[in-house]
Amino acid sequence: MKLALLGTGMIVKEVLPVLKEIEGIELVAILSTPRSLDKARELAGIYGLAQASSDYEDILSNPEVDTVYVGLPNHLHFSYAKKALLAGKHVICEKPFTLHLEEFEELAALAKERQLFLVEAITNQYLGNFAYLKANLPKLGDIKIVECNYSQYSSRYDAFKRGEIAPAFDPKQGGGALRDLNIYNIHLVVGLFGKPEKVHYLANMERGVDTSGILVMDYGSFKCVCIGAKDCNAEIRSTIQGNKGSLAVLGATNAMPEVCLSLNGQGFDIVNQNSLNHRMYDEFVAFQDMIENRDFVSQKAALKHSRAVMQVLEEAIASI
Repeated sequence: MKLALLGTGMIVKEVLPVLKEIEGIELVAILSTPRSLDKARELAGIYGLAQASSDYEDILSNPEVDTVYVGLPNHLHFSYAKKALLAGKHVICEKPFTLHLEEFEELAALAKERQLFLVEAITNQYLGNFAYLKANLPKLGDIKIVECNYSQYSSRYDAFKRGEIAPAFDPKQGGGALRDLNIYNIHLVVGLFGKPEKVHYLANMERGVDTSGILVMDYGSFKCVCIGAKDCNAEIRSTIQGNKGSLAVLGATNAMPEVCLSLNGQGFDIVNQNSLNHRMYDEFVAFQDMIENRDFVSQKAALKHSRAVMQVLEEAIASI
């Protein structure tokens, strides 16, 4: 994989040292806005990227680039991913995939038509602790209640209240708690149980954006509540309750640092089956293998999952 990274924000800075450690990934180029070009050049120098540019066409015309990682603000995902696919590049897109389901479907159709890989960078689906949850779900018997809480007081919230609107709080840029934090909860639940029968989102709205909210997902035989908040704090924890026991994720659903299995009358076990690597390592190893081996079966499964998540998001936003 010969990779171009789009953006110089926090997520790109976080992933660059991770990508340097993965065999088969070659870092080629980085895109920034003209205002941030010095930052892009600095990152290129540190991590050995040959090209730093504020011109997307220059990067897309670079024959050394075969894959583009979209690490831009949410509202730019669709347009930049589409341009990459039209240029014949594979695309790895940060969560949330797009702002609207129809945009996702357009990208998926375009990738299929051109036999290109299109995947969503969502960490929890590739972690060892997620595999542990899936493997141990049957031990819980009939699932009754699922509760996920990813609440983290944002460092930008105080400025937001003063009227200084960062992208994470800008509704025009796809900001808000649902797409920023609760999205990880949705991916976890949908990854384990598929798409729910009904969705309803109860949001706390300020300046037109959801600063926190409760997403209710009805699976018929059991109910799920996903909480995401950027305006208040709470213990970050997720619990799956069945009539024979429970599974808990101890920590944020993007990293899933520990998992606790508790069976009725048998005590509990706290385990960590994640690798010792950074939380983003395993997903990019999977993407590298997928592209190198032309594994369209795995891509199809990943897109099916992302589509179900996009459907949940679409219904949630429509219900506000």
